[in-house]
Amino acid sequence: MIEEIVITAANNHRVCIIMYIFLDRFFFTFHTVIIVFNLFGWIWKKTRLLNLITLLCTIFSWSILGIWYGFGYCPFTEWHWRVRMMLGDTDLPASYIKFLVDSLTGLDVNTHVVNTLAVVLLLTALSASILTNMLTWIRRRREQQF
Repeated sequence: MIEEIVITAANNHRVCIIMYIFLDRFFFTFHTVIIVFNLFGWIWKKTRLLNLITLLCTIFSWSILGIWYGFGYCPFTEWHWRVRMMLGDTDLPASYIKFLVDSLTGLDVNTHVVNTLAVVLLLTALSASILTNMLTWIRRRREQQF
């Protein structure tokens, strides 16, 4: 009886570890795709409106939710960090973008540099998204008039 409980507990632990590894990879991929989409989704006509929506959600999270949780707050980062902590990773930066840059370059890039660059790129992408969405809207209005 006790052996069965120990075996069941060990199997459950393995299942949990596998689930956390899957979630870690999922969040890494999902979060990275969102960042790339935020930066470049305004380029294609079919994704411009969705891009503007995701940019505004990101800004809302970073600034409005940031009032309570700290500037730059992202719920995806919080959920990903919880998963990584369950996998034993406790030395995590406050910023997912810093984590991503460090992971991809193998360097320990200065946090202030990463955060500044993230804000500049976000505002640049937002400007491009607003401009391209406005131009698309104006063209559609003109086409409807004729």
